[in-house]
Formats: sequence, C-alpha cells, structure tokens
Amino acid sequence: MLLDPVLEYEPVGSRATGSAIAQISTFIESKHLNLKYILETHAHADHLSGAQAFKVRFPDALTAINTRITEVQTVFKGIFGLPDTFATDGRQFDRLLNDGEVIEAGSLRIKVMATPGHTPACTTFQIEDALFTGDLMFMPDQGTGRCDFPAGCVDDMYRSVTERIFALPDETRIFVGHDYQPGGRAVAWETSVGAQKAENIQLSAATTQAEFAAFRAKRDAGLSAPRLLYQSVQVNIDGGTLPRILRIPLNVFPRPLAAQLQR
Repeated sequence: MLLDPVLEYEPVGSRATGSAIAQISTFIESKHLNLKYILETHAHADHLSGAQAFKVRFPDALTAINTRITEVQTVFKGIFGLPDTFATDGRQFDRLLNDGEVIEAGSLRIKVMATPGHTPACTTFQIEDALFTGDLMFMPDQGTGRCDFPAGCVDDMYRSVTERIFALPDETRIFVGHDYQPGGRAVAWETSVGAQKAENIQLSAATTQAEFAAFRAKRDAGLSAPRLLYQSVQVNIDGGTLPRILRIPLNVFPRPLAAQLQR
C-alpha cells in the first residue's frame, strides 16, 4: 500500500512534476510488489495527492479515504465555487472507509481508526503495533495538527487523541505525517504512544480539554495559511485528479484591513 503519496507541484508557473512518483514506482516494480491500496489519511491542505499519477502506473490499485470525505467535499465545493456537476458523495475514490473497518493488502491487515479534528475525514491507520496518524499528531516537541480549517474541530481532536490514541499500549509506535524540526533538530518521524502521553507539548495525558481548546485557538489564530492550500484541497477532494484550471479564491483585503476600511 501507499500512504499519502505526494505529487510535486511548483505554484510559480503552476507546474506538476513526478520525480518522487517515478522513484517509488521503480521501487515497487523492482521488488515485484502488487500495489493494492493508495490510502489517504485526509484531504491534505499542503500538498497535491499523487494518487491518480500512481493509478496510471498501477491501474488495479484502489484509492481509499474515510467516508466523511463527503462532508469536506460539500464544504469546499461552496468555497471554491465548483460546478453543480462536482459530486460530493465520495465517488472520486474507489473505496470509502468506515471506522473500525479492516482492509487487507497481501499479509498486511490495516485497521481504520477515525480520528477527526484536523478535518472531519482524518483517519489513523494501524498496522500491528504501528500507527500512521497523518496530521493528527506530530513529534512530542511539536504537538498536534491545527484545527482552524473549515469543518475542523478542536474538541474532536482532543477526543481522537485522548480516547483513541492514548488508549493504546504505551509501546505502540506512531509515525507522524510531518516534522517541522523545532529548534533546528534533525528530522524525525517515529515516536510512541507513551512518549506522546508523557511529553507532547500541546496535548499530553495531563492536558485538559479546556486547556487544549484555549491553546489551539490562540495558536491557530497566529498561523499562516499553507502555501499550497487552495491548489491542494481542490485537487485532493477530487481524489487527486488534476483539473485543467485551478480555482484560486481572491482575498482582496485581509480581515483586519477590511475592518479598518469599513470604519
């Protein structure tokens, strides 16, 4: 299986390239592997999905995402002014996944764990003692994903972490979706449930729901939009299909300036 594949994209000139896709495809073919699934932890806001590019090379592979992608599609259909013909029933993906479902790829048994908060459709995939959390959690010195995207919910994220992730054995491994290398440390990608419970600077086992909600509200208010937000979301809610024309909403006056002009 492939998890959250990336299509490299350069907004200057709006150019998409596939060097990483070519490298991964060569690896799959050289090892005589059968690509069964292309899994998305959610509709990402910082990179374009490479799902459809992989399906060109591996047409039997199935794309799959949490069934609540339909909520995300509905929200962003309005934001981007997508045509009436844009479906919001998830049909752009080969398979919609439900919480608790187990899918198989060869000898792998992959448990689907709904972990909303960053988006409604966020999913953690569990394979034996390993979790792939997408943008739910980062390394303990970084914290958690943001909750200020449309339909994001800080209370959902708190429950996803404390009631689902923290309920697993401490030795369960966690592979994070991003690492922003705070303090300039070396890049890292693996932690554990026990380490997160004890050390996560934003949401540990000792953090109350009210404390987390207050922290995220303040933190998210100061974050900039991801550089590829508009390009990524409209491609990713469409299953990674590249449109001929990308729609970029125009924000003429940032909110503080608009308020000043109104006065």
